[in-house]
Amino acid sequence: MNRRPWLWIATALWLVAAVAGLSVLWKYDNEPGTGANAPARWPAASLLARTPGQPTLVLLAHPQCSCTPASLAELAEVLARARARPRTYVLFLEPEGVANGWVHTDLWRTAASIPGVTLVRDDAGREARRFGSATSGQTLLYDGDGALRFSGGITGSRAHAGDNAGRRSLVALLSGGEPARAATSVFGCPLFASGI
Repeated sequence: MNRRPWLWIATALWLVAAVAGLSVLWKYDNEPGTGANAPARWPAASLLARTPGQPTLVLLAHPQCSCTPASLAELAEVLARARARPRTYVLFLEPEGVANGWVHTDLWRTAASIPGVTLVRDDAGREARRFGSATSGQTLLYDGDGALRFSGGITGSRAHAGDNAGRRSLVALLSGGEPARAATSVFGCPLFASGI
């Protein structure tokens, strides 16, 4: 009989710890990263080629980010559903001083398997800075005239693929429609943080 109060107390403490842990995970999954301060017009200093009259889609990625596989899955879905084929780039950050081949991860191979995507190693994040991007998964769509039409993430939360406002907006834009939103939150790891 004396053990029962301790059992109830231990059970209550376990439940409180479990709820607190789930709360932390939920907050992490649903807390967006820093959105891009993307230029309204295609940056003239960019080394990426833009074809006048054709939309250009840019996804910026950290090659060590565990959230980015969902962004790449959503990119493949956008390109499969869209009527217009944009010129599409996936830029993988390569910070200074990392080992040779650091950028060539499974994420690189996944992006390479998406038809029509050009992979670019972004040395020291120069292109990411030109596009004002700070979070892996940031996606930008510039129209054929070089005007920014969409800026944001294409997942609904960190590392979760599935229907979301970013994907729907891009598909609408690339299919001649109007997007529900021209900007969405981006969920991913910081591009310029160490230790990822």
